[in-house]
Amino acid sequence: MLEGKVVIVTGAGRGLGQAYAIEAAGQGAKVIAGDVLDCSDTIRQIKANGGIALGAQLDVTDAGTVSTMASSAIEAFGCINVLINNAALYGDLTGGRFDQLDEEEWDRCMAVNVKGIWNCCKAVVPYMKDSGAGSIINVASLAATYGLPFALHYTTSKAAVIGMTRGLARELGRNEIRVNAIAPTAVITEGTTEFFGEKLSSAMDVIKNDQSLKRNPHPQDIIGTVMWLASDASAFVTGQTIAIDGGTVMS
Repeated sequence: MLEGKVVIVTGAGRGLGQAYAIEAAGQGAKVIAGDVLDCSDTIRQIKANGGIALGAQLDVTDAGTVSTMASSAIEAFGCINVLINNAALYGDLTGGRFDQLDEEEWDRCMAVNVKGIWNCCKAVVPYMKDSGAGSIINVASLAATYGLPFALHYTTSKAAVIGMTRGLARELGRNEIRVNAIAPTAVITEGTTEFFGEKLSSAMDVIKNDQSLKRNPHPQDIIGTVMWLASDASAFVTGQTIAIDGGTVMS
């Protein structure tokens, strides 16, 4: 479905980002895997399966490293067709009442989860315009669509991602660049385990019981929607936020 496309995945060192990168390569894309973490395992898995991938040391809050990543993609592969904005602060955030959240952590959450997407779009969109089209997939969250309490910094940052997605879709439609978001529920990954800590089991039970589909999702439950948005099969879809939450929020 992605044969011949050049796909950038941020936050590709582990978890969902790694899963997106591996799947995109498996569908024939040339992948740039970027993260503040080491992406060597992601690259190793892609190449072991015969795929093509390039790793990039990336801090999405630093416009310089983002620009370098985009330039490296052009130098290696000649164009950029898809940007999956997956990088975000999640697992290492500290929850709590809204008035007890740490101000420095609030600012860091906004810098990564909101400004980071803005930085990546600024770096990549000019190359998409040169190609005449593109697809940007932003990762929002059920936290925004449901209104997750006791993690207001995370919830607010992901709500901003939805607003940014809609505004960008209107700005970039004339260039045949589509911008969509996904809003997944908590997926069983390292980040979710770190976020909930010792409350993981009870939290996942509460989440599951609020769904129509009574099970907790794994990365494989999310990948298909992302690959569809990246592909030409969704060529007339833009400005949408697709809930992947087992039927928690229905609108």
